[in-house]
Amino acid sequence: MNYGKILVIDDDAEDLVIIREAMEMMHAENLMLFAENGESALQLLDTRFSAEHNVPCLIVLDLNMPKMNGTQTLETLKADDRFRNIPVIIYSTSINPFEKAKCVSLGAHAYITKPVSLKESLETAQVFLNFCQVD
Repeated sequence: MNYGKILVIDDDAEDLVIIREAMEMMHAENLMLFAENGESALQLLDTRFSAEHNVPCLIVLDLNMPKMNGTQTLETLKADDRFRNIPVIIYSTSINPFEKAKCVSLGAHAYITKPVSLKESLETAQVFLNFCQVD
């Protein structure tokens, strides 16, 4: 089975290790690209993907980041014709229902609370992969 690339935008090194390990356990760690904030993610998208037409199949986006937070990044992505159709999953520790509603209204595909167990990490990784099956 083939999968597209997943861009993970998160500044928390610990959270990145957790999702990377879950993806490794599923033999899918090579599908992931990382950016530490919205600003660097937009630069990566602009340089690596704008010319290729081979955009990531999924963007996983944390909300609380320096320079450009998740909400600002989401708004920018959805305003750009090149990237507006890429599904975005908000991946946050926040369980605030108003924050979730705002992200969905801005175009987020889903809102997932960051996992706290290995089982939840593997389930989350599988959700990410399900978005990216190519054949």
